[in-house]
Amino acid sequence: MQELVLSQPVSTVRSELVREAARADAQREFEERLAECGPLAYRVARSVLRNTADAEDVAQEALLRAYKGFERLRDRTHFRGWLVRISFRLALDKLRSGKRREQRDTLWSQPAHLPPPLTAEDVVASNQFQNHLERALDGLPEKFRLVLLLSAMEGYTVEEIAAMIGVPLGTVKSRIFLARKKLAEKLRCHANTIKRR
Repeated sequence: MQELVLSQPVSTVRSELVREAARADAQREFEERLAECGPLAYRVARSVLRNTADAEDVAQEALLRAYKGFERLRDRTHFRGWLVRISFRLALDKLRSGKRREQRDTLWSQPAHLPPPLTAEDVVASNQFQNHLERALDGLPEKFRLVLLLSAMEGYTVEEIAAMIGVPLGTVKSRIFLARKKLAEKLRCHANTIKRR
């Protein structure tokens, strides 16, 4: 009796090998880019969240999303900006969900007719200013906050920021100018309130 042997066509085997090689190349390129700018995901998340543990969680999630979507990234030279946007948006989402949870918990735990009790930290002027600064930063529109964080806190140049977020150089300059102006106005109002006391 003759045994029937089925084999894959040579073209199928070749295309499978080509796909495996392409995946290996993409994996190697991702690892190289990750080594170059992986810590940036944490720094962006930390600058938004101001909490190490949450920033680490967001950075891991951002790197995981970048890994999953790396093959779909058309221009891989924009990996750094892409990773910054992923990290920034995830950090904002985490911040918003935390604020909603905190607000909900506060509403349930405090009687409606009594203001929350003041603590010693609330009385100290430096802490008040820090809290006001954080609120002022949070009050800026997302596009202004991102360029301000990247320029003032991360030290990137205007050109680097423009390349990272994919907007023209003039747009980045005007956003930084407007962000600083809005922040200064908010801080000036706080300083006037303190002087009147």
